Amino acid sequence: MATEGRSAPSSSATTALESAGFVRLIARADGDAIAASALLARALADRDTPYQITVGRTIAERARRMRAPTADGDATVVVGTADATTDEPIRLPATDRPAVLEAVDLVRDLGATPDPVLALAGVVAAGGDPGAGESEWLLESALERGLVDRRPGVAVPTADPVDGLAHSTRLHAPWSGDPEATREALADVAVDPDALEADDRRAIGSLVALDTVGADTATDAAAEAVGRALRPYATPEAAVATLGGFADVLAALARTEPGTATALALGHDVRERALEGWRDHGRRAHAALADASIDRYDGLVVVDVDDAPVETVARLAVDYRSPEPAALALGEDEAAIATRDADALGAALEAIARDLADAVPATDAAEPDADGGVEYDVGHRRGYLRFDPGLEDETIVTTARELL
Repeated sequence: MATEGRSAPSSSATTALESAGFVRLIARADGDAIAASALLARALADRDTPYQITVGRTIAERARRMRAPTADGDATVVVGTADATTDEPIRLPATDRPAVLEAVDLVRDLGATPDPVLALAGVVAAGGDPGAGESEWLLESALERGLVDRRPGVAVPTADPVDGLAHSTRLHAPWSGDPEATREALADVAVDPDALEADDRRAIGSLVALDTVGADTATDAAAEAVGRALRPYATPEAAVATLGGFADVLAALARTEPGTATALALGHDVRERALEGWRDHGRRAHAALADASIDRYDGLVVVDVDDAPVETVARLAVDYRSPEPAALALGEDEAAIATRDADALGAALEAIARDLADAVPATDAAEPDADGGVEYDVGHRRGYLRFDPGLEDETIVTTARELL
């Protein structure tokens, strides 16, 4: 077996969790952080330590949750970047590596065994490949235990390929978001979920790749993006069909139904509710991207959307529709940025939020601790902005162009 790579353990964090009477877990709103929080929660449950998981959409929101009163002996763990506070929590900032890998280290320091399927799903949600780098031993463990099995096809969460492909946000094809159009596109291949053979799955994967890359609106980046969704690892004992599908559901629900995403990651029986939320998320994201006007600038495309999941739209745009290395999805009071190169995204998002705050003076309606009603978050290759609805689109676009 490969060496089980680990960062240096934090003895203070381990000690604090071992002695805590209650643990608050405050997670960033993405699939990676949800998976990381659930791994820690499972380890705490094994020790009969009470816990609570909440999700904060922005850095400032997580800081506000951190400042909520706690009892003596309680511990707080923040998964994702958060502003400094007087009472310093246990931090899993997840800036240079997936949060789930940081959680795996802490879980093992607590003497627990992390669920490799959940951990690998978190790696995928963070944009990584299962088994690459530090996650190699997790994949080998899952393979040895029969928890995953690589097969031809596409990484979707459902056994039904039509349902899975129509709503998946790991790809964007001309038929995405429309089950009937997806069924017509697959008319020449077998799609009966109870009778799929390896050759059938291989044919489906080939058709999906050709339709995705061959779309009139596809860019060169589409081939690499769809390649990450092919030849999935099936998860026969999990609530969803593949690792990539698990990651897709967690990522979708982390922003729209974080309670359901957390329950799914904890292993609770919420499969049907989670899949329905994921389907709705996928339909809305693909419809918004298909109908949106896309403006191109040097280094950035801007996708104007209304009531749609802006972070998913931005990610799909940069992976499949953008000839530039970054995409900005712009809604009424929120926006998201996705990039192919995240080296400086954190600093850029902070600067964008600061400049936008100067354009919108703080009001009584602004969130406490928000700068002029502007808040932001940063994750793996993506950023999120929440702002006053009165802020002009032109101001947001100009600021993003200058600072990205």
